Amino acid sequence: MDASNLAATPSALRRRMLAALCVAACAPVMPAARAALPPVVDGAPLPSLAPMLESTMPSVVSIVALGSNQEAAGFGRMPNRARQSSGSGVIVDAAQGYVLTNHHVVRGAQTIRVSLQDGRTLPAKVLGSDPDTDIAVLRIQPDRLQALPLADSSGLRVGDFVVAIGNPYGLGQSVSSGIVSALDRSSLRAAGYQNFIQTDASINPGNSGGALVNLRGELVGINTMIYTPSGGNVGLGFAIPSNLAGDVMRQLLAHGRVMRGTLGLDVLDLNPRLANQLGFAPSATGVVVTRISDGAPAQQAGVLARDLIIALDGKPIATSQQLHNAEGLLPVGQQVRLTLRRAGRQMEVTLRIEPEKDERLHAGSLDARLNGVEFAEMSLAQRRQGNDGLLVTATYPGRSQAASNLRRGDVLIGINQRPVSRLSDLRNLLELLDGQPLLMTLIRGRGIFYLQVR
Repeated sequence: MDASNLAATPSALRRRMLAALCVAACAPVMPAARAALPPVVDGAPLPSLAPMLESTMPSVVSIVALGSNQEAAGFGRMPNRARQSSGSGVIVDAAQGYVLTNHHVVRGAQTIRVSLQDGRTLPAKVLGSDPDTDIAVLRIQPDRLQALPLADSSGLRVGDFVVAIGNPYGLGQSVSSGIVSALDRSSLRAAGYQNFIQTDASINPGNSGGALVNLRGELVGINTMIYTPSGGNVGLGFAIPSNLAGDVMRQLLAHGRVMRGTLGLDVLDLNPRLANQLGFAPSATGVVVTRISDGAPAQQAGVLARDLIIALDGKPIATSQQLHNAEGLLPVGQQVRLTLRRAGRQMEVTLRIEPEKDERLHAGSLDARLNGVEFAEMSLAQRRQGNDGLLVTATYPGRSQAASNLRRGDVLIGINQRPVSRLSDLRNLLELLDGQPLLMTLIRGRGIFYLQVR
């Protein structure tokens, strides 16, 4: 823009504007390509997701959980809005009013409200929740609901088209599309069972618990998390496969919890140094057995400490996380093949998955000073995450000094500077100490504290 233009008088400006308007009015109108697309091309309608979405979107709901934790586990931190979290859910049984969502959306919630596409808002009740798979089942009033059918997610292939439906940022129902980028993704978080579908369909905070559907409008996954350096979508979204979500839902409805199986062994990832110490080739992959539980399926099948597990049911096992996933997702009672390397030769054993034991000990039966405190052993899943010790599962304050000072969730790791990791350790130590003062070493949250019991 030159100086003469800057110095133009108001009357000159008006003349120029009128001339421009005249030119614009007289010029031929060129239609915008996007707005002017015809409804058909060569007699065929343009491809559109609209018909499929018209039948699927009424099955996807928005969820507001009050008094819950934020959904940081799935989508990164959001501002703490008076302990309110928003997410999404999927109606999977219209007759019963069952809604699938993520555990982290409703974790700790005191009040849950579910908003339907038709504008209704209904109260919801948590029927069951499983933090290890991040699945929760809600129930709403089964009145004029529309359910989404569950597809067989084992038939998914990389490259299949998928659509994500949810409530991003609490803005209301939104849709994005993409493809299946990868399958069986794991090691994306520190805990839980991980067998994710990866997609480049845009997923953002608030999509937690929403639907990932195929082009037939069937549910193939429950959107649960994104991988991002910024907190927003960068094309790395992850969903829980519908087969896993459906299995967890059935167990939660039948038992109130997920009945998980176990092989009954602890393992360690193989690295070059450990491979050299145990006599395996430097290029060997697998997990080394470090401990086997008494009477466990692995012991009955003849598995030994220092064995190298390289496959489960023919599927290669390279890390403890892979074994953890495979073991925890197998149904109780299923027979499996474990491929091992021992003393330079490869072998295969067959064993049956058994339910994980949930033995609890009322410590007051061993020592009156611990009356009102209940302990349980860490699960194999918890131990593989680097945790060890005895978990305080219940306390009854007032029954003893210990019961008044301990909390549910504390972890006992030692007494009088001696480690405790099994209930048998606790029994033996209390019998050995026989009434002597106890100095208990415990973990609470991220800190260690001591409790003296006289």
